[in-house]
Amino acid sequence: MQRRVRDSLIGLFVVATLLNGLVMAQNTDEPQLCVGDYQTEEEAKAQLARFAKTYSNLAEWQQRARTNREAILRGTGLLPLPKKCALNPIIRNPRQYDGYTVENIAIESLPGVFVTGSLYRPTGGAGPFPAVLCSHGHWSSREDYGRFRPDMQKRCGTLARMGAIVLSFDMVGYGDWANANWEHRRPDALKIQLWNSIRLLDYLCTRADVDSARIAITGASGGGTQTFLLTAVDDRIAVSVPVVMVSAHFFGGCVCESGLPIHRSRSHETNNTDIAAMAAPRPQLIVSDGQDWTKNVPDVEFPYIRDVYRLYGAESRVENWHLPDEGHDYGWSKRIGAYRFLA
Repeated sequence: MQRRVRDSLIGLFVVATLLNGLVMAQNTDEPQLCVGDYQTEEEAKAQLARFAKTYSNLAEWQQRARTNREAILRGTGLLPLPKKCALNPIIRNPRQYDGYTVENIAIESLPGVFVTGSLYRPTGGAGPFPAVLCSHGHWSSREDYGRFRPDMQKRCGTLARMGAIVLSFDMVGYGDWANANWEHRRPDALKIQLWNSIRLLDYLCTRADVDSARIAITGASGGGTQTFLLTAVDDRIAVSVPVVMVSAHFFGGCVCESGLPIHRSRSHETNNTDIAAMAAPRPQLIVSDGQDWTKNVPDVEFPYIRDVYRLYGAESRVENWHLPDEGHDYGWSKRIGAYRFLA
């Protein structure tokens, strides 16, 4: 399986190049990149205030959300969406643990291109079960990263014990992608990763043991970016839990998050808080802390998002789990908040 997946990844270079050519030919919208600390905290507050003035009712917000969604897909080079190939899932090597099983999985996201991951399934109950996509972030240690991080495996195993099918997957530049010499610090990683996430969601919806109306996504850091981006562009996500990433002044410090023009062009202007608000009226828990760019969420970002939910009469469906004495991770106390919300 590893050889097949590794060899097939080589085809991604050709596919990505072809997609890039199509996008460059279509996109004449003078895009601008917003990377990292693109603006100050005060500028971010003023920007959110400007955004709020563009809508005064639900219909106007929905038009803004449609504009943002189209701009995100256009900016990533996914407008129109590529033709979907057969998923051709490969599932191998089942392992039995206390209350759940884990299997290796690969699905074909583009012709000849496989996304690898781990599929966790509860051992009790008949299903169909709710499902959770678990995206990992970008951490510094090469020995402790990706879907094999201890906190990632604990999160997935616990959610499986709670009765969910959980799919954790290698983001671009990790796992078998790294074996094919792919690095996540390249702008086209954002396009490919978002497409992979859409295809993983496609796969979950094909499973007879998954309740396709109850699919959630959660991730921290770069995985948090993937959480709110997929939720914004795909209504099949029913619940989202972005962790330590929703910020109005910080746009993502890696080009795999903000290296493509998803935030600003001639026809649109947005930020990650505005994008997170596009989850409305679907349930969303925003997890933040006091030691990174999410430190202002209770006072700045969350009120903006809550006001959008209020337009739907769904204010009770969005929450903020803020840990002022903690930092940038998906540690135990953050996972406790996610478990409670997803239960």
